[in-house]
Amino acid sequence: MVYINELQLAKELIRFPSVTPKDAGAINFLSKKLKSLGFKCKILEFRDKKSKPIKNLYARLGNKQPNLCYAGHTDVVPPGNIKDWTVNPFKPTIRNNHLIGRGANDMKSSIACFVSAVNKFLNDKPKFNGSISFLITGDEEGYAINGTEKVVNYLKKKKEKINFCIVGEPTNPNKLGEMIKIGRRGSLTGKIEIAGVQGHVAYPHLVNNPINTLINVCKKLKDKKLDRGNKNFQPSNLEFTRVFVDNKAHNVIPGRAKAQFNIRYNNYHTSNSLKKKINKIVSDLCKKNKCKYNIEYLANGDSFLTKPGKTINMSRKIIKRITKINPKFSTTGGTSDARFIRKISPCLEFGLVNKTMHKIDECVSVSDLKKLTNIYKNILIEYFK
Repeated sequence: MVYINELQLAKELIRFPSVTPKDAGAINFLSKKLKSLGFKCKILEFRDKKSKPIKNLYARLGNKQPNLCYAGHTDVVPPGNIKDWTVNPFKPTIRNNHLIGRGANDMKSSIACFVSAVNKFLNDKPKFNGSISFLITGDEEGYAINGTEKVVNYLKKKKEKINFCIVGEPTNPNKLGEMIKIGRRGSLTGKIEIAGVQGHVAYPHLVNNPINTLINVCKKLKDKKLDRGNKNFQPSNLEFTRVFVDNKAHNVIPGRAKAQFNIRYNNYHTSNSLKKKINKIVSDLCKKNKCKYNIEYLANGDSFLTKPGKTINMSRKIIKRITKINPKFSTTGGTSDARFIRKISPCLEFGLVNKTMHKIDECVSVSDLKKLTNIYKNILIEYFK
């Protein structure tokens, strides 16, 4: 009989310096662990000419329906300046009942909790009516080009059915049990380049300063209220993330000026409807100021919402029973790979407390690891009753 401890497995996973898009052996290691539990594992490596190759894992135990899937990622963000850490970020350390290391919070510990939960569930009930699967990517923190989206497409081609998916992202703001994510806002990034006429700063009447037009464009876009939100989503919001003019001379009016923005938007919009609104504003202002322009977009997925049904409400009751907190349904925060998985399966997102994710000395409570493992185990018990 195999026994997998969530804390020990979390430590083992953190030791792999899998800074996106580098795998560093994490996927192979996890595959071996799941094989020891009886899972059939398929490592899927996707690549293209414009991006790095990425290893992904799809593992399944059983061949019956329903198929309950856990989704997560083994890649992590860079640790930053290692001298700022109080420990080596890839040598996990326990201090004050907290596990410290890069990925402890986002989200190697959650993977460890689900693997341990499955292990305990199988030790109690080796035969169950259904299947358990894992969809693990190494490309969540990066561009997400060769990750979950391509795994989902692979599963669709193979006619692999997932009936429900738990995404283990850290969802709780302060305490374990506060929040379940049942959807996410969409994300659209845009890059605007305004072209004017370069010339001497002492003769502005002979040139066309693109900075003036860009400032007007930025103000117009920022002042435009996209919506007021609704019961499921907060108001959509546009933020400028970069303004750039490649001009080192103090006496030259530049010929070009650039800006970058990102919109987090709710279900009143799609990426295409937002593009049309933005294009019109930029076009009208550039026409008025006799400037040429170019806009490039990167859409990271439209907003989505999973209406709470039997499995989500069952999970909520289990979380409340174990944490003594009634979790709130939410769609706040950034994007996650649930935006891809929801195309083939309903999802909920629930994991650890997210206060330290991507930070120096990223950490997670050891007691929370035990609770999360217990939550995941009880969801498995109830789901396969």
